[in-house]
Amino acid sequence: AEGEHAIKHMMRKYGRSAEEVASRNEMIVARGKAIGFQFDLEKRSHFYNTFDAHRLLLWAVQEGRQVALKKILIEAYFTNGENPSDHETLVRLAGEAGLSTTRAREILTSEAFALEVRELESFYLQRGINSVPAMVLNGRQLVSGSLSVKEYEQILRQVARECAVA
Repeated sequence: AEGEHAIKHMMRKYGRSAEEVASRNEMIVARGKAIGFQFDLEKRSHFYNTFDAHRLLLWAVQEGRQVALKKILIEAYFTNGENPSDHETLVRLAGEAGLSTTRAREILTSEAFALEVRELESFYLQRGINSVPAMVLNGRQLVSGSLSVKEYEQILRQVARECAVA
Protein backbone atom coordinates (compact mmCIF):
# COMPACT_ATOMS: atom_id res chain seq x y z
CA ALA A 1 0.00 0.00 0.00
CA GLU A 2 2.84 2.40 0.71
CA GLY A 3 4.47 1.65 -2.64
CA GLU A 4 8.14 1.15 -3.38
CA HIS A 5 10.64 3.99 -3.53
CA ALA A 6 10.99 4.84 -7.24
CA ILE A 7 14.78 5.00 -7.45
CA LYS A 8 15.25 1.79 -5.44
CA HIS A 9 12.60 0.11 -7.61
CA MET A 10 14.39 1.07 -10.85
CA MET A 11 17.73 -0.05 -9.44
CA ARG A 12 16.29 -3.40 -8.36
CA LYS A 13 14.13 -4.09 -11.41
CA TYR A 14 16.58 -3.02 -14.11
CA GLY A 15 19.93 -3.43 -12.36
CA ARG A 16 20.74 0.26 -12.80
CA SER A 17 22.90 2.44 -10.60
CA ALA A 18 21.43 5.49 -8.88
CA GLU A 19 23.31 7.64 -11.41
CA GLU A 20 21.81 5.72 -14.34
CA VAL A 21 18.33 6.13 -12.87
CA ALA A 22 18.91 9.87 -12.41
CA SER A 23 20.14 10.21 -15.99
CA ARG A 24 17.14 8.26 -17.30
CA ASN A 25 14.79 10.43 -15.25
CA GLU A 26 16.35 13.58 -16.72
CA MET A 27 15.74 12.17 -20.20
CA ILE A 28 12.11 11.38 -19.37
CA VAL A 29 11.50 14.87 -17.97
CA ALA A 30 13.05 16.44 -21.09
CA ARG A 31 10.97 14.26 -23.42
CA GLY A 32 7.81 15.16 -21.56
CA LYS A 33 8.65 18.84 -21.69
CA ALA A 34 9.24 18.60 -25.46
CA ILE A 35 5.64 17.47 -25.95
CA GLY A 36 4.09 19.74 -23.34
CA PHE A 37 3.84 17.29 -20.44
CA GLN A 38 5.32 18.03 -17.03
CA PHE A 39 6.89 15.12 -15.19
CA ASP A 40 7.62 15.93 -11.55
CA LEU A 41 9.62 12.91 -10.48
CA GLU A 42 10.37 14.41 -7.08
CA LYS A 43 6.67 14.32 -6.27
CA ARG A 44 6.34 10.89 -7.92
CA SER A 45 8.65 9.38 -5.37
CA HIS A 46 7.13 5.87 -5.25
CA PHE A 47 5.83 3.18 -7.56
CA TYR A 48 2.43 1.85 -6.58
CA ASN A 49 0.29 -1.11 -7.53
CA THR A 50 -2.01 0.06 -10.34
CA PHE A 51 -4.26 -3.00 -10.46
CA ASP A 52 -7.34 -1.11 -9.25
CA ALA A 53 -6.63 1.79 -11.61
CA HIS A 54 -6.61 -0.73 -14.45
CA ARG A 55 -9.95 -2.13 -13.28
CA LEU A 56 -11.39 1.38 -13.50
CA LEU A 57 -9.85 1.84 -16.94
CA LEU A 58 -11.61 -1.29 -18.20
CA TRP A 59 -14.90 0.00 -16.85
CA ALA A 60 -14.19 3.40 -18.44
CA VAL A 61 -14.00 1.69 -21.85
CA GLN A 62 -17.68 0.76 -21.49
CA GLU A 63 -18.50 4.34 -20.56
CA GLY A 64 -16.51 5.88 -23.42
CA ARG A 65 -14.23 7.64 -20.90
CA GLN A 66 -11.06 5.50 -20.94
CA VAL A 67 -8.86 8.11 -22.65
CA ALA A 68 -10.08 10.85 -20.31
CA LEU A 69 -9.44 8.69 -17.24
CA LYS A 70 -6.04 7.57 -18.49
CA LYS A 71 -4.90 11.17 -19.04
CA ILE A 72 -6.11 12.17 -15.58
CA LEU A 73 -4.40 9.18 -13.97
CA ILE A 74 -1.11 9.93 -15.74
CA GLU A 75 -1.13 13.57 -14.67
CA ALA A 76 -2.17 12.72 -11.12
CA TYR A 77 0.72 10.28 -10.78
CA PHE A 78 3.56 11.67 -12.88
CA THR A 79 2.93 15.40 -12.32
CA ASN A 80 1.19 15.59 -8.95
CA GLY A 81 2.71 12.53 -7.26
CA GLU A 82 -0.65 11.09 -6.23
CA ASN A 83 -1.04 7.45 -5.23
CA PRO A 84 -2.90 5.54 -7.98
CA SER A 85 -3.62 2.63 -5.65
CA ASP A 86 -5.50 4.73 -3.10
CA HIS A 87 -9.25 4.16 -3.50
CA GLU A 88 -10.30 7.65 -2.47
CA THR A 89 -7.88 9.13 -4.98
CA LEU A 90 -9.18 6.79 -7.69
CA VAL A 91 -12.81 7.67 -6.95
CA ARG A 92 -12.03 11.40 -7.14
CA LEU A 93 -10.09 10.98 -10.40
CA ALA A 94 -12.89 8.91 -11.92
CA GLY A 95 -15.26 11.77 -11.14
CA GLU A 96 -12.87 14.23 -12.78
CA ALA A 97 -12.97 12.04 -15.88
CA GLY A 98 -16.75 12.31 -16.02
CA LEU A 99 -17.46 8.91 -14.51
CA SER A 100 -19.86 8.07 -11.69
CA THR A 101 -18.04 8.21 -8.37
CA THR A 102 -20.70 5.93 -6.89
CA ARG A 103 -20.03 3.27 -9.51
CA ALA A 104 -16.26 3.75 -9.20
CA ARG A 105 -16.50 3.09 -5.46
CA GLU A 106 -18.68 0.00 -6.10
CA ILE A 107 -16.08 -1.38 -8.51
CA LEU A 108 -13.21 -0.73 -6.12
CA THR A 109 -14.95 -2.46 -3.21
CA SER A 110 -15.76 -5.51 -5.31
CA GLU A 111 -13.95 -7.86 -7.65
CA ALA A 112 -15.44 -6.19 -10.74
CA PHE A 113 -13.06 -6.31 -13.72
CA ALA A 114 -10.42 -8.12 -11.65
CA LEU A 115 -10.54 -11.28 -13.77
CA GLU A 116 -10.29 -9.27 -16.99
CA VAL A 117 -7.27 -7.32 -15.73
CA ARG A 118 -5.56 -10.53 -14.60
CA GLU A 119 -6.23 -12.13 -17.99
CA LEU A 120 -4.77 -9.13 -19.82
CA GLU A 121 -1.76 -9.09 -17.52
CA SER A 122 -1.18 -12.80 -18.18
CA PHE A 123 -1.59 -12.30 -21.94
CA TYR A 124 1.11 -9.64 -22.04
CA LEU A 125 3.48 -11.35 -19.60
CA GLN A 126 3.33 -14.54 -21.68
CA ARG A 127 4.53 -12.46 -24.61
CA GLY A 128 7.47 -11.04 -22.67
CA ILE A 129 5.92 -7.63 -22.01
CA ASN A 130 6.65 -6.54 -18.46
CA SER A 131 7.25 -2.80 -18.75
CA VAL A 132 5.96 0.24 -20.58
CA PRO A 133 6.14 1.40 -23.19
CA ALA A 134 6.19 -1.86 -25.11
CA MET A 135 5.62 -2.39 -28.82
CA VAL A 136 5.59 -5.45 -31.00
CA LEU A 137 7.00 -4.61 -34.42
CA ASN A 138 5.99 -6.57 -37.48
CA GLY A 139 4.26 -9.10 -35.25
CA ARG A 140 7.61 -10.46 -34.06
CA GLN A 141 10.05 -8.12 -32.36
CA LEU A 142 9.33 -6.79 -28.89
CA VAL A 143 10.69 -3.34 -28.14
CA SER A 144 10.35 -2.61 -24.46
CA GLY A 145 11.12 0.45 -22.39
CA SER A 146 11.63 4.11 -23.09
CA LEU A 147 14.28 4.57 -25.75
CA SER A 148 15.77 7.58 -27.46
CA VAL A 149 14.57 8.66 -30.89
CA LYS A 150 17.91 7.45 -32.28
CA GLU A 151 17.44 4.01 -30.72
CA TYR A 152 13.88 3.71 -32.08
CA GLU A 153 15.12 4.80 -35.50
CA GLN A 154 17.84 2.12 -35.46
CA ILE A 155 15.35 -0.57 -34.48
CA LEU A 156 12.83 0.49 -37.14
CA ARG A 157 15.53 0.57 -39.83
CA GLN A 158 16.68 -2.93 -38.80
CA VAL A 159 13.12 -4.27 -38.95
CA ALA A 160 12.66 -2.64 -42.37
CA ARG A 161 15.89 -4.27 -43.64
CA GLU A 162 14.75 -7.67 -42.34
CA CYS A 163 11.37 -7.24 -44.06
CA ALA A 164 13.04 -6.28 -47.35
CA VAL A 165 15.17 -9.44 -47.23
CA ALA A 166 12.32 -11.77 -46.31
